[in-house]
Amino acid sequence: MFDTLSDRLAATFKNLRGKGRLSEADIDATAREIRIALLEADVALPVVRSFIANVKERARGAEVSQALNPAQQVVKIVNEELISILGGETRRLRFAKNPPTVIMLAGLQGAGKTTLAGKLGLWLKGQGHSPLLVACDLQRPNAVNQLSVVADRAGVAVYAPEPGNGVGDPVQVAKDSIEYAKTKVHDIVIVDTAGRLGIDQELMQQAADIRDAVSPDEILFVVDAMIGQDAVNTAEAFRDGVGFDGVVLSKLDGDARGGAALSIAHVTGKQIMFASNGEKLDDFDAFHPDRMASRILDMGDLLTLIEQAEKTFSQEEAAKMASKLASSKGKDFTFDDFLAQMEQVRKMGSISKLLGMLPGMGQIKDQINNIDERDIDRMAAIIKSMTPKERADPTIINGSRRARIAKGSGSEVSAVKGLVERFFEARKMMSKMAQGGGMPGMPGMPGMGGGPGRQKKQVKQAKGKRKSGNPMKRKAEEQAAAARREAAQNGNVPGLPAGQGGQNFELPDEFKKFMG
Repeated sequence: MFDTLSDRLAATFKNLRGKGRLSEADIDATAREIRIALLEADVALPVVRSFIANVKERARGAEVSQALNPAQQVVKIVNEELISILGGETRRLRFAKNPPTVIMLAGLQGAGKTTLAGKLGLWLKGQGHSPLLVACDLQRPNAVNQLSVVADRAGVAVYAPEPGNGVGDPVQVAKDSIEYAKTKVHDIVIVDTAGRLGIDQELMQQAADIRDAVSPDEILFVVDAMIGQDAVNTAEAFRDGVGFDGVVLSKLDGDARGGAALSIAHVTGKQIMFASNGEKLDDFDAFHPDRMASRILDMGDLLTLIEQAEKTFSQEEAAKMASKLASSKGKDFTFDDFLAQMEQVRKMGSISKLLGMLPGMGQIKDQINNIDERDIDRMAAIIKSMTPKERADPTIINGSRRARIAKGSGSEVSAVKGLVERFFEARKMMSKMAQGGGMPGMPGMPGMGGGPGRQKKQVKQAKGKRKSGNPMKRKAEEQAAAARREAAQNGNVPGLPAGQGGQNFELPDEFKKFMG
C-alpha cells in the first residue's frame, strides 16, 4: 500500500547522501519532495502542512547542523514525525474490571466489519480469552449467516437469535447478549452492527441506541484503508454522531495509496489500534505506529517478523533441529526435517510479506512480488513422493529413483535433481552455521566462516622443476640428471674434480685457520 510513498521518500533521501552540511536550499528542496510524496499518497492537506512544518523546524536545528551525518539525521526526524502522525505509542485494548468486556464494531457498509469481527475473535482467543460474536447487523442480507460462518472458521462462539434480513430488533439482541455471555462464561463480547452507505441518520441513531444499551468498553471504528480522504470525513461524522475510541484499518494489503491511514489518527485524535492486512482470518494484528513508519521508510519490521516466528516455531523443535545440524556435519538433518521446516515457514504467512519485513527489501520489490508461493508446494510434493529411506538418506537417490519421484510428484527429473542438490548445499551451510562457523565462504571474518584459530595455515607446495617441451632438450636434461646421480653415488661432488667427493673432501688451509 505504501510502495509509492516509500519509493518517493527513498529517492529524496538518496539526494542528501554524501553531503557534509545541509544548506537552507537542501532543506527546502527535501521538504518540497516530501510534501509532494505525501500529497500523492492521498494524505490530508492539514496533516501534510503540520508534518512538513515540524520536519523543517527540526531540520534547521542543532540536531542536524551539528551531526556527523546530516542525511541520517533528516531520516531520523522524518521517521519520528511519521510515528507521531500515526498515533505515537501503540494503543492497547481496555478490558472491563468485571467481565464481560464489550467491544462494539461500527463503520461504513463494505468496510469489512463482519469478517473483522471473526479476525478480532480469533486474535483474542489466541491471547487466552473466550470471545462471543453477536449478530446485530439485521439489515444486510445474509449478514447473520456470514457472521456464523466466520465464527465457525475462527473457532469462537456466536450469538444470533434473530434471522436478520430485516427481521429482529438489534438493540434487544445486543442487550440479551450480555446476559448470555455471563451465563456461558464468555469474558469478551464483540458486537457486529449494521453498516451504512454514507451518513445514514437512521442507522446512526441505531448505533447510538446499541451503544447506550450495552455501554461498550471500546467502540472501534472500522475503516476501509482504500477509500482515501472520504474515510477521514466519515470518521469525523461518526465521531460526532456516535463516538468511537479507536480505529481499525481493514484491507491494508490493497493497492491504494494509504493516505487515510496516515491521516485518520491525526485528524480525529483517535489512534489506530488494529490492522487487517489480508483475506485470511489470521492476517490481523495490533497496529504499531513505530513499525509502520519503519516499513514506509524501508527500514523493515524485524520485531513483527520475530513475533510471528515465535508464534509458529516452538523452542523445543528449534533446539531439536539445531542439535541435528550440529551433529556429524548435519547428516542427521533429513528431508523430513526439511519438509517440517518449510511447513513451519508457510504457517508464518506469505513469503513475499515475510521478505518485505526485512530492511532494504524495497530495493528489490519487483523480485519479491514475482516470487511464486507455489514453489514450496511443488517442493513438498517432490519430497512426499520419496520413500522413507530416500528421505532419510538422499545420497541413494540415483537416476531411476529420480525418474520415479518426478513421475509421482508430477514434475520434471531436473526439478528433483535440483532440489536434492539444493538440499545438500543448504544442509552444509546450516550445519556450518550451527557449529559456530558462521556463513561459509567468508574466511578471516570472526563469526563469518572462520575467525582466529579456525583457519589452518595452508602450506604452499613447492613446484617441481619444469621439464622442457622440446624432446631433444628434455632427453639431454634427463641424461645430465642421470650423470649427476651416478657421480653422487661414487662419492663425487658435481663441480669438483673426480675423486674429490664427499668422503675425501677437505677445506683449504685458509678456511681451516679462519674456523680455528
